[in-house]
Order: sequence, then C-alpha cells, then structure tokens
Amino acid sequence: MPTRKDLANAIRALSMDAVQRANSGHPGMPLGMADIAEVLWNDHLKHNPANPAWWDRDRFVLSNGHGSMLLYSLLHLSGYDISRDDLKDFRQLHSKTPGHPEYGEAPGVETTTGPLGQGIANAVGMALAEKVLATRFNRDGHDIVDHRTWVFLGDGCLMEGVSHEACSLAGTLGLGKLIAFWDDNGISIDGEVTGWFSDDTPARFEAYGWQVIRHVDGHDPEEIQQAIETAKAETERPTLICCRTVIGFGSPNKQGKASSHGAPLGDEEIALTRAALGWDHEPFQIPQDHMEAWDAKAAGAAADSAWCEAMDVYRSAYPEEAAEFERRMNGDLPADWAEHTDAVIAELQAAGDDVATRKSSQLALDAFGPLLPELIGGSADLAGSNNTIWKGSVDVMDGTRDGNYVYFGVREFGMTAICNGLGLHGGFVPYNATFLVFSDYARNGVRMSALIPAHNIHVYTHDSIGLGEDGPTHQPVEHVASLRLIPNLSVWRPCDSVETAVAWKVALEERTAPHALVLTRQGLPKQARDTATVGEIQRGAYILRGTDSTPDAVIIATGSEVKLAMEAAERLESEGTSVRVVSMPNTGRFLAQDEEYRNYILPPAIPARVAVEAGVTSYWRGFVGDRGKVIGVDQFGASAPAGVLFKHYGLTVDAVCDAVRDTLNSD
Repeated sequence: MPTRKDLANAIRALSMDAVQRANSGHPGMPLGMADIAEVLWNDHLKHNPANPAWWDRDRFVLSNGHGSMLLYSLLHLSGYDISRDDLKDFRQLHSKTPGHPEYGEAPGVETTTGPLGQGIANAVGMALAEKVLATRFNRDGHDIVDHRTWVFLGDGCLMEGVSHEACSLAGTLGLGKLIAFWDDNGISIDGEVTGWFSDDTPARFEAYGWQVIRHVDGHDPEEIQQAIETAKAETERPTLICCRTVIGFGSPNKQGKASSHGAPLGDEEIALTRAALGWDHEPFQIPQDHMEAWDAKAAGAAADSAWCEAMDVYRSAYPEEAAEFERRMNGDLPADWAEHTDAVIAELQAAGDDVATRKSSQLALDAFGPLLPELIGGSADLAGSNNTIWKGSVDVMDGTRDGNYVYFGVREFGMTAICNGLGLHGGFVPYNATFLVFSDYARNGVRMSALIPAHNIHVYTHDSIGLGEDGPTHQPVEHVASLRLIPNLSVWRPCDSVETAVAWKVALEERTAPHALVLTRQGLPKQARDTATVGEIQRGAYILRGTDSTPDAVIIATGSEVKLAMEAAERLESEGTSVRVVSMPNTGRFLAQDEEYRNYILPPAIPARVAVEAGVTSYWRGFVGDRGKVIGVDQFGASAPAGVLFKHYGLTVDAVCDAVRDTLNSD
C-alpha cells in the first residue's frame, strides 16, 4: 500500500513533469503544497468526480492559481475527466489544462484564478452562498445544503488588497464553512518576502474575526489532519490554517528558493528530485496501486447518492421548498416571468414618471425582485445613492430565511469578486453597485466576471459630469468607453425608466455573462414609444424618432444625452431637415445584430451622423464615420451644478444642431 508521502509525491511528479514538458509553468507551489492537498482531498473533500456539478459538493478554490498543475494533478488522480494526455498537454492551445485554472475548460475547476487574491474573494462569495441557501432551505433534520469552501492561497494573495476587503467581510459575516490554507513558504518571484511582506498575518486574520491555526507543518500529514479537524469544528468563524512549507519541496538545489517558483526545474534537477523523493517511475507514470488509492469515484458516488436520497425525503416533506430550490439551482426563471416583466415594462411606458435612471433601476428591482428570491446583492456603502435597496431587501445578517442584501462596506474590488463567487456557486443572481467612477477600483474583478464568465450584474450610478458639484474626482469620463472594451461584458446606458427596465430584464434573464448598468444621478424625461419600438430596445439600438428610410441626418445618443438628441431633432425638423434619432443603450448588443438590422438602424447611404454622449469621444468614431461628428467630453470635469457643466462642455441642443448642420454642409 502506498504511504501518504507516496500519494503526495504522485502530485509532485506529475506537476514537475508537466511543467518540464511545457517548458513553462510554476512547479514550486505544487511541490510545496502536495502534502496538504493529499490530506484534504483524500480525507475531507466532499466531491464526486463523476458528477462535478453536484449541488452539495464542497468547493475547492486554488487562489494561487499559478500552481495550476497541483489542481490538474488532483483532478486526474481522483478520477475526473482529466487524462494523462491532458496533463501532457499542459499550457497548450485548446487544452483542458491551461496555464492558470479556467472555469469551464476542465471539470472540477470552480473558478478562473491567477490574478492573485481574487480566488479567495470568489471563495468568500461561494461560502456566503452556502450559508444563505442553508438558512433559506434547510429544515430540522433536513440539511440539503451542507458543504464547505476550501481555499489554497499564498503570500501573493495576502499581499493583494482585495484579500483584505474580502477576508475582513468574511469574518464579519461569520462564514464558518470557509477554510483557507496559507502556503507560508516565505518566497515570491523576487525572492524572500521578508523584505516586503513582514505583516503579522495570523494576527491580521484574528482581527478580522477568523479562527487562526498557527504553526502547522505543511509537510506533516498528522499536523495537517489535526488542523483540518479543528477548522471543521468551528462553525461560527472562517478558519485560516497557517502552513509552513518549503517551496519546491524535494528539489535538492532549488527547494526553498525563488528559482523553483516560476520556471521548469530542468531535466537534471528533476532526476535529482526523483531520487530525493524516492520516486523511481518514468515521467507521467503513476503506479496502479497509487491510482487506486487516489480514486475518489466510489466514495463520491456514495456521498452523492446519499444526498439524493436525503433530497427525496426533503421533497416529500417540503415539496414547495424543494421545487423552489431545484428551480434556483437549475437557473430556471419562474413560470410567469415573461408575462410579468412584459406587463411591468408596458406599464412604465404608459405611465412612467420622469426620473433619474438610478431611481428607475430601483423601480425595476421593486417590480422584478418579488419574482426572483435568488436575487442577492448590495452596494459599496452607497445604498442610498445607488438605490440598490428595494422594497423586498432583507439584510443577510438579520437571521431570517429571507436574507438577500449584503452591506459590502467600502470594498468595491472585494464586492465585485465576492459577487463573482456568488454567481459561480449557483442558486443566486448577484448584483453589486457603486459610483461609475469607482468601477476602476473594481476593474479586474469586472474583467474576471467577463472572462470566467460569471453572471454578475454591475450597477454603476452617477454616470457622467451630470453628478455635478462633487467634481472631477467623482465624474467619470472614460469609464463607459473602457467598460465597453471588455469582451463579453454587456454594457447598458439607458435613457429612461423603460430602457432601464429592459436592461434589468435582459441582465436577469441572460445568465451566461455579466452585465453593467450605467445610470444617471439627474432626472431624465420618459420617451414616447410604441410597443414594437419597446421590443427593439433589447437589440441594443433602435429608432426613437424619424422613421423615414432616407433621413437627411442621424443623431446617435445614449443615456442622458438622448434628451438633447430629441430636442435637437425637433428644432432641425422645424428648419426642414429630416433627422433620425437612434437611442443606443447597448452598443455591444447592437454590433452583434445581423447586418440587415444594423443597416436598417444606421443606413450606410446616410453619412451625415452625429453621436452625443457625456464621455470620451474616441469610442464613437467608428459609428459616425469620417464625415460625422462626435460631441462629448475629452477632459476631466469640474465642480459645479450639472446644468452649468453641460453648457460649459458643449453638451447642448445648440451644439448638436450645429454639428448636424456641419455634417450636412461638408463635402
């Protein structure tokens, strides 16, 4: 029978072999954390390799994702659909084993990691999801939601500020089923971290309200086992297990050194490492008895089956709750969703008031939220400004089964990454909110939501110089354009309550990608539309005024500037100029439409085009062409009332009219 060291060495061998074959990668962490991984995966992790999507599985997150071969080795050894050939294909094009773990590329990968610190933040979201679901659905004797979230993280994750944001909140929320292993090896790319990372990390986490288990020998299975048992016994606080390890463990010349962190060990050093570990097998060869000892399929199937039986008993005792739980975990919409939302939008079109779109957003939440108990979210200490608290909001900390609102505090990055984890866990539709200008603080979390992709709705209010007196530090100029450049992120900038409701409807329905809703502080008028026109909003752009197939000019606008476009069109038409106004709340969706529709909205034969948006102008050049003009703001704002600023920066009806006249008079 293989010993624990033998089983851990199987991880080490596969990891260093795959990195060497790829001629790139990070062998140091897998060699250093192999003993911890062996104890966790063989004795504690609840999972089923044959059913990676089992709802009540434990979640395992490799926050230090550069050590991805540790995870791929574990998946292969325990029985997931990761073959030896997949390991040999490490870091190659279209493989299941990319350089950093990527969600959706391989079974068992719970989230995309690599940008340090975000994995632990995602895990906080997953642990929060488990806690809220358990509170909502479990009953006495029926714990259908009962799993843990396990995280591996390194010094780099703890240096990144997002780890502070997320871990601080995790302690406040009392996420007792979140257990993190700190790979305390004292080495990063630049060498020994004592020169730049001298924090008292255990004290830091104790201050957050975590249970901290100090001084664990990360190469002693008995100490690791005891630490895990202690962590599992604590149900009110998350746990940090501080594991002292040796990076590149087993490598005679590179262990304990930065040289083992991010480069292949080399053939000669691998041979020496094999000898030092007592591993005399060929590259990628794992003895049969080792594979049998690692195989988790039987145990996983038994645990999965037992849960299914428990779910059957629960379903008999609580049929309504069971049906709702299954609907939510399947990601299905309520049966009457389409009928209800269409009626809401029609009502808004018929009788909606002139309001700021941040208020329109709250109205949409009030209307749609009661149908979606899976809706969960919050704001970065700006709830009253973002209008994210709707009439059905209940603090997740209030102890009731209806908790659905998170007070994130001033943690834009952490909030965003936590919501990514909420979306990945299943059973929830998360949203997060802040001022648009502070989306920069959350930027990499937003990017990761699109890259993963994770269903996450980013609500950004105070969208332009229109917020007024707070001045240029709070007035976004380049932000909408930069968000539109993120692949797979659906960016909405609605002009009134109807467009806002449509944006929310689509964002709630389309759960394979994230959405960003960009909303005003200032009030905006409701625009007139017929039913067919309302139906075209979701296509990203539509004709709001001027259905003539050959207008003299086209004005394209979004958000608050649609009002300017409509007033300018009215004035120009009084002068005899035929003008089409195109509202384009979502440029990406419009560009994804078929050519026929795009040409219908923006006829190629009409070169006289003007785009107007209170932001940088460069984004719009492709829409107006060489002859067209763009009215926007290519400088930082100023502190003054909104009306004064719009006039100062040339966002006026006069300016729009002059631009249209210039395009018509140009050669």
